[in-house]
Amino acid sequence: MKKYHLRVKNVVPHEVAVAVSGGADSMAGLDFLRRPGRDILVLHMNHGTPFADKSQSLVESYCSQHGIPLVVGHLEKEMTPGRSKEDFWRENRYEFFEANRGERKVVTCHHLGDAVENWLFTCMHGNPALIPEVRGPYIRPFLHTEKMGFIQWCERKGVPFIEDPSNADISYMRNRIRHELMPEVLKVNPGIKKTVRKLMDKRGVYAHGSSSAGSSGG
Repeated sequence: MKKYHLRVKNVVPHEVAVAVSGGADSMAGLDFLRRPGRDILVLHMNHGTPFADKSQSLVESYCSQHGIPLVVGHLEKEMTPGRSKEDFWRENRYEFFEANRGERKVVTCHHLGDAVENWLFTCMHGNPALIPEVRGPYIRPFLHTEKMGFIQWCERKGVPFIEDPSNADISYMRNRIRHELMPEVLKVNPGIKKTVRKLMDKRGVYAHGSSSAGSSGG
């Protein structure tokens, strides 16, 4: 099996908050970032989905084991009819981050697959955009890391993670892109990940863009 590594593109401050969902991406990212002795605050948002309490319990257990401060938020607002759940959750998640990060930057663990999916989504809407590596207080240092890099880190280091069944639900746009569109794109252009990685290298660290496909970042 090919061995993948976590690739950090930009500098992560010593004192930082990390957005952690309980999935492989953010759990591996958290475990990687805590090891140099950083002062880390974990921010976890419970969206009230059927699997949310299990995710929260896993994150709480890991943080307790390693002595990492944790703040948990709960979704309390009602979603307006006709609105995308992904957009609604993302908006509330970032409101929670802003309310609890203090003066810290916030790391989100988006990876190369997220970057490719977002670029494809925005291309289809006539406005090609790359997820920015840095935007305001938010840092995405793992955009050059393959998804398997996170999974293999968890396996090598014994880091627990949870796979939310909703990640397979193609009624969500990001899942449809990931599970239905991406396999076909890779048949047409097997090098699409290298292409997007080169585009990110060219644009530099700071850039405009958004995770329009609703990526959660682990």
